[in-house]
Amino acid sequence: MGNITAYIILIIAVILGTASNSFAKSAEGFSLLIPSVITAITIVGCMYSLSIVMKTIPVGITYASFAGLCILATSLVGVLKFNQIPNIFTIIGLVLIITGVLIVNILGKNN
Repeated sequence: MGNITAYIILIIAVILGTASNSFAKSAEGFSLLIPSVITAITIVGCMYSLSIVMKTIPVGITYASFAGLCILATSLVGVLKFNQIPNIFTIIGLVLIITGVLIVNILGKNN
């Protein structure tokens, strides 16, 4: 598998991870059946996707990219779905996460 395919699958993992985080909140401590089941399905799909990506991209770069992008996407879901507006310190932290993900992917050793 090439790097471009691996990064496409990584984006799928981020989407599934973000969905699982969103549904986990909606599941209210896993007390609601449907959001709980969707949480379980999306997290398994997310982990499966990550395992495929790790065949091509080193584990550290894969997980750093996944975690950073998932944090950003989940924060965006928090704003849009749950009306959780971040303060200035949260925004600064998110910018630092973006910077870190870019450094890892652009300047990090990819072998």
